[in-house]
Amino acid sequence: TRLHANVTVCHGVVVGKRVILHSGCVIGGDGFGFAHDGAGWHKIAQLGGVVLGDDVEVGSCSSIDRGALGDTVIGNDVKIDSQVQIAHNVTIGEGCLITGQVGIAGSAKIGNHVMMGGQAGVAGHLSVGDNVKVAGQAGVSKDIEPDQTVAGYPAMNARKFWRNIAALNKLSE
Repeated sequence: TRLHANVTVCHGVVVGKRVILHSGCVIGGDGFGFAHDGAGWHKIAQLGGVVLGDDVEVGSCSSIDRGALGDTVIGNDVKIDSQVQIAHNVTIGEGCLITGQVGIAGSAKIGNHVMMGGQAGVAGHLSVGDNVKVAGQAGVSKDIEPDQTVAGYPAMNARKFWRNIAALNKLSE
């Protein structure tokens, strides 16, 4: 396992074998947990940890937050690009590829062998099935069944999305 310059690994983090953590990434920082009491915001303790499987690579300036109660879990052979945010209690299956500026909100469940294009996002508490491809800048706002390719916002079947874009471009004619 290799940790490059300025990597932060917080308490409660388990790092697998042959992991590469690039400069500036933060593994196990507090998740974004706050409660409002009518007068102001109060921090909720983040008591879980992070588990990184074997052969995981995390790009520079990416953050993987600790779980609120349970752990945030990144499966074996997951490759995460730079400037990716993975929130508290997320579970990512094995063999996933997550490119730059992707954001995955709290408690989302990402299946095995999922590919996510740059600047895509997944809303909290959703499930993305195995072998799903999420196009760049897609916004996943509902569960995605396995073996799908989705694009756009809200994320939908990619062919349907591109047909809709083609039709939209012809509206002015």
